[in-house]
Amino acid sequence: MKKIATCLLMFVVLTGFSAHKFYVSIYQVHVATDKKRIEITARIFMDDLNNAIGKHFNKKTHIGENKEVPEDIELLKKYLAEKFTIKVNGQKKDIAYLSKEIEANVVICYFRVSGVTKADKIDIYNAALMELNDTQQNIIQYSKGDEKQSLLLTVGNPSGVIK
Repeated sequence: MKKIATCLLMFVVLTGFSAHKFYVSIYQVHVATDKKRIEITARIFMDDLNNAIGKHFNKKTHIGENKEVPEDIELLKKYLAEKFTIKVNGQKKDIAYLSKEIEANVVICYFRVSGVTKADKIDIYNAALMELNDTQQNIIQYSKGDEKQSLLLTVGNPSGVIK
């Protein structure tokens, strides 16, 4: 838990800089059983996201920049759909992209998984950006009511389970 807290602190400090040497993304996964859904917020460095999508699709993107075009957002959706998946109680779920916003040099994406009435076990796979840097870390912060858990996903361990 200390390692994750340290990573979060570093992330916050480094988001103010245009260049960074710390490769981390934060995904908040909140189970809202009263709304029968899972709400997801992803915070990803803009330059890393554009580089990863460019490498994956062999096409330069400008997500969060003045040159951004609708095709860039379609590639963002497609990329994250391939690299970030969720299974609830063993069943793969569709993750719907809702919107994005930019804060400094971070892209904040909002997603939703609908039709979740019970979430006893959540399997998360997140290999986003891992093709760029072997020190990439994707931190998953999970919450459901008062319950909180964290997962640290890396190149050697891109998946985890929350029970």
